[in-house]
Parts: sequence; C-alpha cells; structure tokens
Amino acid sequence: MAKALWHEQAGTLGGERPHAVDWPKRMSDHIAAALLVYTGLHIFVTMQALSGHHGSILPYFGLVFLVAAVIPACRLFEKRWERLAAGGASDAELQHLFNRDRLGLWLSAIGLPLLVTALVKGILALF
Repeated sequence: MAKALWHEQAGTLGGERPHAVDWPKRMSDHIAAALLVYTGLHIFVTMQALSGHHGSILPYFGLVFLVAAVIPACRLFEKRWERLAAGGASDAELQHLFNRDRLGLWLSAIGLPLLVTALVKGILALF
C-alpha cells in the first residue's frame, strides 16, 4: 500500500513515467491564492484605517489601487510564466525561478496592503 501511494504521488502509478511540472499552472494557482489573501488583508486593514476617519475618501484610494495596479500586474506575471515554460528551460532552472518568484509574490501579497495602509494612515495624520 505504501509503495502504491508513493508511486501515485510521484506520478508513476502502473509503471507510467512522471509527467513534467506545469509551471504556469502552479504559478497561476499561487497568484490566485495570493490575490485572495491580498484582497482580504487589504480590505480588512484598510477598513480598520477607515473606522477612525469618517468622511475622508483617502483610504478608498488604497482599495482602488488593488484594482488599478495589482490585478493587471498579476496577469503580466502569469504571461511571463507562460513564456518561460514555452521557452524550453530545464525544470531545474524553472524550479529556481519559481521559488524566487513565489517568494516575491507572497511577500508582495502580504506587504503591499500593510504598506498602503501605513501610507494612508500617515497622510491622514498630516491632515
């Protein structure tokens, strides 16, 4: 049983050869999850900034930033991975690039909402 499970995880059930990694799909999955985390964090943190400053439209600009810049940037990122995978690079090279890009993606998904909210709070403190 353990041997069958190991072969299934490795993609070699029934003597089949392991299939190549679908790098664009893996990156697309990470982008989708990061967008969900980014959106939730951005809305939650920005709404906390809104709670003390009624009447100001400035924190809403942080929410507009999500639509105006982040989603198109993620789409460009997906297209980059489609080009990389079609370029014929080895799995080892793509694995290295994938790990680097995945780290940058998640740092951005978590860091940008905090940074935007800090900027909004800083600007609100001036006024």
